[in-house]
Amino acid sequence: MKLFNWYFKSNLLLRIMLGLICGAVGGLVLGEEISWVSPFGDIFVRLLKMIVMPVVMFTLIVGAASVHPARLGRVGVKALGIYMVTTGFAVGLGLLFGNIFKPGRGLDLTGAGGEVAKTTLETPSLLDTVINIVPVNPFNAITSGEILPTIFFCLMFGIGIAFLRESEDQRIKHAATTVFHFFEGGAEIMYLVVHWILQYAPIGVFALIAVVFGTQGAEAFGPLGITTLAVYLAFLAHMFLVYGAGLAIFGLSPIKFFAKAKQAIVTGFVTRSSGGTLPVSMEVAEEEMGISKGVYSFSLPLGATINMDGTAIYQGVCAIFIGFAIGAPLSFEQQMTVIATAVLASIGTAGVPGAGALMLMMVLNSVGLQVEPGTTVAMAYAMIFGIDALLDMGRTACNITGDLAITCIVGKTEQEMDVSKWRS
Repeated sequence: MKLFNWYFKSNLLLRIMLGLICGAVGGLVLGEEISWVSPFGDIFVRLLKMIVMPVVMFTLIVGAASVHPARLGRVGVKALGIYMVTTGFAVGLGLLFGNIFKPGRGLDLTGAGGEVAKTTLETPSLLDTVINIVPVNPFNAITSGEILPTIFFCLMFGIGIAFLRESEDQRIKHAATTVFHFFEGGAEIMYLVVHWILQYAPIGVFALIAVVFGTQGAEAFGPLGITTLAVYLAFLAHMFLVYGAGLAIFGLSPIKFFAKAKQAIVTGFVTRSSGGTLPVSMEVAEEEMGISKGVYSFSLPLGATINMDGTAIYQGVCAIFIGFAIGAPLSFEQQMTVIATAVLASIGTAGVPGAGALMLMMVLNSVGLQVEPGTTVAMAYAMIFGIDALLDMGRTACNITGDLAITCIVGKTEQEMDVSKWRS
């Protein structure tokens, strides 16, 4: 293994970006002759598909079970409700910017792979989609890769564990705690497996991007640039319009908020981890914003678990990009399904680097865009994955901003804030 230390000890972000650049250059230079590398890309896609359902199951169950009912008093219910509402706004904003900028339009990937994705997707009506969220057989939904029913079942199962962990019957409490620890262990194992797969990501991204640029040429750069622009503009709009308006409504200055929150926001941008930024966010909440520990000690960890507004925006724009890239723009019903999936899945999405890319695959599956090796969907997904680290920095900063903004609102409305810190 020492032979490969230079690879494993180098920065993963730089390796993925290098894979993207080398793949683009190789594809431009060699053209369609670079297609011999496509099996390496197919392996990467299969590795990602392998972990989607296990990650969904373990992380969602643990995420739902971690919100203890005994702590869901006024503060918990208020924070949870606002987090869910802002996440809905976020993915809607992402879809709005995606429809305005239309990233991926004009990008023809039909020649980039062997088995081409369907250009016309047969999707159920919005009403049927809502009804089908409740699975008849949850195990069949899991094995069939049906995302929304799986999410619903896992959330119900996790909430059930949360209630039983608070039972006064010690036998039931012990049993529920044992089940919780099993899924918690499974989630940690899956995080490790994700880490392993990401070590292969630079090679997989190189192969997939090389095939795209080998068939598309330099024209593929434009859609990626438009996608990045649309995502970051949506981040800024959400941070300043949605959070700013929310703070102003409750009598808090958005300008002062961003001045106080800048340390946590910058830390999130650099580390790309909501969980890793949590200690900084807590310090900012207490020292700079004057929020009581009784509020931020619950609201901020809860936000790091379920508040993925930046990730939701990313899902919306990128789903629109992939739809245009394969010549199958998302219908209204599909876009509504994207919103439902992103909001529900955000509850269990891990606050670690790269988690959004796995969540994107779940969202795509929910609207009938299966990321299968050799398909145009896989090619478009690879293009997004190649710039995912760049997008991840912005979406994490947006997530951190939301955690602090909503914690401020809850603290102010519960009169658990030292307002003197906002007068200076």
